Amino acid sequence: MPSGSADCLFCKIAGGELPATIVDEDARTLAFMDINPATRGHALVIPRAHAADLHEIGEEDLQAVAVAARRLAGRVRAQLGADGVNLINSCGAAAWQTVFHFHVHVVPRYAGDPLQLPWVPAPGDMDEIAATGALLRG
Repeated sequence: MPSGSADCLFCKIAGGELPATIVDEDARTLAFMDINPATRGHALVIPRAHAADLHEIGEEDLQAVAVAARRLAGRVRAQLGADGVNLINSCGAAAWQTVFHFHVHVVPRYAGDPLQLPWVPAPGDMDEIAATGALLRG
């Protein structure tokens, strides 16, 4: 366990110190059921190596988590009959991150399920969109 991660809940799960319902694992990643599920089958995919968030995770671990999340998304469709899947990463407290070990939520979606995400798409100001795009292009 890297320095600074001794109190990390997800590091303890990855290290076998805390129990979890493991649903998938490989050399770089671990996937387990979320104990506060948004829908039936909600799971988390983490890198085994500690990284606090999207800004800290290494490229290879990020790629491995993405591949594992896609693998699990396929399983929730095949095994649970999910109609869709949300892959969600929260980076920083302002974005609702509560456990500071990078993770991706694999949230199965079912037609008519009660889950409401906080963002409701609405048309934006096209001038503001263009100006912001210019800033992001550098």
